Amino acid sequence: MSQTTVNDAEIAKFTAMAEQWWDPKGKFKPLHKFNPVRMSYIRDHLIRHFDRDPSILRPFQGLRILDVGCGGGLLCEPLTRLGATVTGVDAAERNIAIAKIHAEQSGLEIDYRATTSEALVAAGKSFDVVLNMEVVEHVDNVPLYMKSCADLVAPGGLMFTATLNRTARSWALAIIGAEYVLRWLPRGTHDWKKFLTPEEVNAQLRRNGLKVIDQTGVTFNPLADEWRASPDMAVNYMVLAARPA
Repeated sequence: MSQTTVNDAEIAKFTAMAEQWWDPKGKFKPLHKFNPVRMSYIRDHLIRHFDRDPSILRPFQGLRILDVGCGGGLLCEPLTRLGATVTGVDAAERNIAIAKIHAEQSGLEIDYRATTSEALVAAGKSFDVVLNMEVVEHVDNVPLYMKSCADLVAPGGLMFTATLNRTARSWALAIIGAEYVLRWLPRGTHDWKKFLTPEEVNAQLRRNGLKVIDQTGVTFNPLADEWRASPDMAVNYMVLAARPA
């Protein structure tokens, strides 16, 4: 097993689409539609866990948040606007270049770096919150990746993980439906064999000293044309874990 989390083929795949990160009608359109439900989940749990006032403009002032596999910064920018000090890392240098340009155009200060989670661990970094969103299904050496993400969570901190379940339904909807029928995503975006079940993710989190405190499914409502949190974890899901203080 490789001692790096970087999958060169996956990096090349997302580099080729990098120019479209901020086009809501482009190849990342599904992620733009998915962003509100994951931002709502992150925001609500940060408010609760860190006892922040949801009525103020910048409730996350002072929180250090890391977004691993940040892409063009779709989560980094709204979290920065909410007051957090945000670091976004991605192994694809072109993604980081696009993210930096967009943040500058938006007047936001975000620490973007072309690096990996394991490199940050080696540098002795830690954060109040680590976001591991739609990344684990694209990396090599999942145990190393999950360990490095967990090692970056400071005592009392949180890690959010979002990914796809390895079920017959996820193959039908996320691969055949999304990539071949509806063409929401370019063909080959996902490899079903690399999807992880919630039990597998939870085991990785526990093995690395984190306690799972919440999980939710995420489903698409075609009538409303939006993603919503749901008890159904058969396709998309999110898991929240905490490191004891």
